[in-house]
Amino acid sequence: MSGKSEFHPILMHKAARHAGFTYGRFASDYRALVESNLRCRDDFGMDAVGLISDPYRETSAFGARVTFPDEAVPRCMEILVRSQDDIALLKNPDVYKAERTLDRIRGGEALRKELGPDIPIIGWVEGPLAESCDLAGVNEVLLKIFMEPDFVKRLIDMCMVTARDFARAQVEAGCDIIGVGDAICSQVSDENYREFVKEKHLELFEYIQSLGARVKLHICGNISHLLEDIRELKPDIVDLDWMVDMDEAYEKLGDSIIRCGNLDPVAVIQDKNPAEIERKTKLLCENEAGRPFILSGGCEVTINTPDTHLKAMRTASL
Repeated sequence: MSGKSEFHPILMHKAARHAGFTYGRFASDYRALVESNLRCRDDFGMDAVGLISDPYRETSAFGARVTFPDEAVPRCMEILVRSQDDIALLKNPDVYKAERTLDRIRGGEALRKELGPDIPIIGWVEGPLAESCDLAGVNEVLLKIFMEPDFVKRLIDMCMVTARDFARAQVEAGCDIIGVGDAICSQVSDENYREFVKEKHLELFEYIQSLGARVKLHICGNISHLLEDIRELKPDIVDLDWMVDMDEAYEKLGDSIIRCGNLDPVAVIQDKNPAEIERKTKLLCENEAGRPFILSGGCEVTINTPDTHLKAMRTASL
């Protein structure tokens, strides 16, 4: 293996627990989020820190009630959009005044002040289809793709305004990378992706890049069927879940896009012993030597993952 691989695991609940915070505190107070990320960077040798916490920052800013269980993902307690009339009444929030978006912005400012100019900070926005699902419900949006496509397109347009605003605010706060989380896209066909999302992703990615930041696309699950479309969008980094073949992804994405992944966060990172994790990590890094690659789990590292398992990944990547 030639040289070390950068190491950017996605840590949320695990990060909170490692630093002694509840998940609820981590997601609702930027000071806990910042301290947790700094602690993980120091203890696990991470090459970047991030502001990802949960999907409901923008949803809360739009007016939905969100609760913060101590040891579970924050919960959105209401559906805001059920009809075209509801979309008409929806107002794009001021991200500097809405409590939860402002909290993430402050997190970016605090991390940049603490780390100086050289350590990458990854901000985060919900992608337009994912945020539409947060506002209207996953099942409802997936059904309306077929039954009421104009509803979905109109709601996506609303979500795009806030995605751009929130991305810009985080770049201005000091983030050099903006993660765009659009997990639900793995559940739609390539045809539906092209009709409803692809042009919006391109618009959002180009806007973020025009601000001087890089784009990190995150779609959980198997996105093999979307890789050729994603290549045309030119994100800087693409997260790849464990079921995506890394060689196939390289062939379809090419040299200009950095692939990030893709060890199984449960079956490997959580459940294997450190020696086996180190072996699998070395194999992955050796396979990716000479190609654009960042080492990570296929998705979020679980709360039940021992510290020694993350340290084994870091050791094996050096």
